[in-house]
Amino acid sequence: MDDKMTFQLALTFLKEGRSVAREGWNGKGMWIALQRPDENSKMTLPYIYMKTAQGGLVPWLASQTDILAEDWILV
Repeated sequence: MDDKMTFQLALTFLKEGRSVAREGWNGKGMWIALQRPDENSKMTLPYIYMKTAQGGLVPWLASQTDILAEDWILV
């Protein structure tokens, strides 16, 4: 079974609280997730963040390659 998906479907899973990654990313253990701020957060709007290969969490912006890729997977 082929579990790869488009970014459009990956975004749907992000909105449902799931984490996704690209099979084509070089770093091991990298993934993205959607953060919805609560009353204790300094952020006021939802944003996507990434867990880096080094274990850090950073804000993430999709590249054109990421948006057009069809190798997104659930983590």
